[in-house]
Amino acid sequence: MNHLTFRRLNRWTCPAGLAKGAEMVAVLIRWTWARAVLHNGWWLVTSVYLVLDAGLTPAQLVLVGSVQSVFALIFEVPAGVFADTISRKWSLVISQVLMGTAMLTTGLVTSFPLLLGTQVLWGISWTFASGSDIAWITDELDQPARIPAVIACAARAQLTGAATGLVAVGGLAWATRRDVTIVIAGVAMLSLALYVALRFTEHNFVPARTARWSASWTTFRRGLALVRRSRAILLIFAATFLVNGASDAAGRLSDRRLLDLGLPRTPDPIVWFTALGVLGLVFGALMLRIVAHRIDGRHARTSYALAAAVGVLSMLLLAAARDPVVGAAAVVLMAGLVTPLTRVISTLWVNARTTADIRATTHSMLAQLEYLGEIVCGLGIALIARLTSLPLALTGCALLFAATAVLMRQVTDHDGAT
Repeated sequence: MNHLTFRRLNRWTCPAGLAKGAEMVAVLIRWTWARAVLHNGWWLVTSVYLVLDAGLTPAQLVLVGSVQSVFALIFEVPAGVFADTISRKWSLVISQVLMGTAMLTTGLVTSFPLLLGTQVLWGISWTFASGSDIAWITDELDQPARIPAVIACAARAQLTGAATGLVAVGGLAWATRRDVTIVIAGVAMLSLALYVALRFTEHNFVPARTARWSASWTTFRRGLALVRRSRAILLIFAATFLVNGASDAAGRLSDRRLLDLGLPRTPDPIVWFTALGVLGLVFGALMLRIVAHRIDGRHARTSYALAAAVGVLSMLLLAAARDPVVGAAAVVLMAGLVTPLTRVISTLWVNARTTADIRATTHSMLAQLEYLGEIVCGLGIALIARLTSLPLALTGCALLFAATAVLMRQVTDHDGAT
């Protein structure tokens, strides 16, 4: 991305002047955008590759997500503690290396066991990034009042980058081959590790110099103690468990559902999925900009509940659809409103209620609830898909969203969340 392109993108995704105060904000936004280009474009091609080239069944597709989440669950807190005691920057470098390796090897295999292995490695790679980027910018910028705007700005950059990736990487797959494109995206992701190593700085972070195992254990216990005594964090953890379980299962089943509904095979399905993905991401970026004032502070809980309610609507639409047009509308609604809003709100919610020394660890615990939701809820949805039908499995996702909406509307928070 050249400098002029980034300046135009930055003006659209971020409030005027937000990135001018610190070069590190611009560095974060560029990295977020580039990673989104590669990761979302890769997943678009991979999701089709898993169905059409590898021939995975609906149950196998959800099982991949559940097994991936088991390993991510195991690695999440140790990775967060690594970031809090050793380095946030180098945690992100490790993430990029593992992620790129997992991505490129996916395009080299088609058997279910080997694909399961590549996706497990991909899941582990995210554990070194989840929370580390937010902890890094929060401490390096050292301006707490600006962090909600920075996080929202990064989220919009992620969505516009994802849209760009769907077009660019999806177009490459259409012009060449899916497996070749997957490998190219993986190599590019590997190279992004150099950007993090060279451009990210750590001036305000102090690593544990001695007794790192002891410091790591202390950091973990302090993070756990914070979570246990904060009713607000426990609330968002419970909501995250339900929402992520529903959205992950729905995301893995939506491509199969659209193909079953008669999505045209000409041109290549990758073209249709690219168009749907771009629509969803652009819609999501617009929604984040419109509701920016309602995703933090006293409106956060209500906004989260409304997003979950929209999730119910989108899943019921997809389950009951009789043609791919209605199904596609449901997918766009899910990707453009439900997923980005719930993720941004939960990140801001937790970030505002933790301290610098355990920030990455606390975000990692939030990510653990995401993975736990994928495991427990995902296995349940996979069982429904295997024993009954895909529409009933999607209805199960709608029930999870409904439970989240009820939880967020009825629970009264007494320690800062509203």
